[in-house]
Amino acid sequence: MTRTHSGAWWLWALGLAVVASRTTNPVLLALVAAVAGFVAVTCRAAAPWSSAYGMFLKLGLAVLGIRLVFHVLVGGFTGTTVLFTLPEIPLPDWAAGIRIGGPVTAEGLAHALYLGLQLATLLCCVGAANALADPRRLLKSVPAALYEVSAAVVVALTLAPQLAVSARSVRRARMLRGDPARGRRAIRTLLVPVLEDGLDRSLHLAAAMDSRGYGRTAGLPRRTRVLTALLVFGGLIGLCVGAYGLLDSAAPAIIGAPTLLLGVLLAVTGLLIGSRRVRRTRYRPDKWTVRSVLIACSGLAAGAVTIVADSLGTADLVPTTSPLSFPDLPLLPSAGVLIALLPVALVRRETRS
Repeated sequence: MTRTHSGAWWLWALGLAVVASRTTNPVLLALVAAVAGFVAVTCRAAAPWSSAYGMFLKLGLAVLGIRLVFHVLVGGFTGTTVLFTLPEIPLPDWAAGIRIGGPVTAEGLAHALYLGLQLATLLCCVGAANALADPRRLLKSVPAALYEVSAAVVVALTLAPQLAVSARSVRRARMLRGDPARGRRAIRTLLVPVLEDGLDRSLHLAAAMDSRGYGRTAGLPRRTRVLTALLVFGGLIGLCVGAYGLLDSAAPAIIGAPTLLLGVLLAVTGLLIGSRRVRRTRYRPDKWTVRSVLIACSGLAAGAVTIVADSLGTADLVPTTSPLSFPDLPLLPSAGVLIALLPVALVRRETRS
């Protein structure tokens, strides 16, 4: 049975993340989180890292709670509908504009809720990608020009899945020892062993790859190596600036798609030149099948539809909180998000076959 390419799941999740980054509409954000969670639970394989989504979901809920608590304590966005008033701590003149305590308004609380829900939804999208994509198979597709940073890439990509594996093993070991701790005490007793074991697993994988020659060069001239590094570095800067321009609706048009396309062109050129530096063979290489392309396109389509709707101004992507009103569900971005449910049908069809 042909595996779905791990890169397809990341592209699918990044498409949903684009939707979440361009809206603070809580209804649309809830729809994005529901689609990401449903696909992650339905399509994940029976693998140790498949439980990573639950960890990211809990982290997102924690971030949402912290955002609301900080708004209540420190304030920020104000309004006219005062819910309650906390004792205010007087601050010196040099801290003008900052307050601790004071009135808490419904408009400010809704504004903090929208922003916290946006960040929590982004974490859900990343968690879905970690639960669906095999991190080790994804590393096999890393271009040869990036092998010098392969150790850092290994640690970064495998840390979250390995934390999920470590949490399960540590919890099982403590239960076998008769310590079924729950709540705050469980977090306090499990946090350090889980972090240490997860980081050790990632570092061991990076060390094993380094000992097998992962990252060796083919002895190209120094001029070629410098050219490759400059092209890749310039391409990455273009990708970052272009992605920022696409995600920020207030950014100039030149920073968006044109800069992103230039960054892609530079990065691809550098990767093609740098790919000559490492000659290797692959056992059971992952191929981009029709299924993988459709999965990636379904997520990217959701992001593209939202960008188009935002540019046309036909969708209520950033609802106002002053005056406070219940936001409407934008139809065009919602239809794009529902397209991202396509992997459910494709993976079920794959399982039946």
